[in-house]
Amino acid sequence: MDELSAIFVDADACPVKDEVYRVARRYGLKVYVISNGGVRVPVDQLIEMVVVEAGPDVADDWIAARAQIGDIVVTADIPLAHRCLQAGAEVIGPTGRAFTLNSIGAAMAQRGLMEHLRSTGEITGGPKPFAAGDRSRFLSSLDEAVNRVKRRRG
Repeated sequence: MDELSAIFVDADACPVKDEVYRVARRYGLKVYVISNGGVRVPVDQLIEMVVVEAGPDVADDWIAARAQIGDIVVTADIPLAHRCLQAGAEVIGPTGRAFTLNSIGAAMAQRGLMEHLRSTGEITGGPKPFAAGDRSRFLSSLDEAVNRVKRRRG
């Protein structure tokens, strides 16, 4: 692929869809919004709603099968982030955290630890509430990712 091809949004419970649309319009990028239903998207030729069957990892599988070098994936799902990084895509969490091949191992380990603690009855408290600063960090990270891919493409 010779240019940035698309932004894939793992849309269920994604709090930054509007920010993705804004950045995509600025750069003229295609956005795929993947969900098992119930997500509304603006009427825009750059934005495509993809409804997948309900079920564990169905949306993740759809995204992972298509994400490649030159794409950006927006997700909070650590295993999906790992799969997309392995395919060469850029991956950003809704809080602006950019996942990399160097950082994903630690994220996977922490996820596994927290999953184990929850399975033993530990109360882990869950993630921090989404805040205004997260939205700002996300916008900055997404813009940086778009420009990083564009620089790589020449």
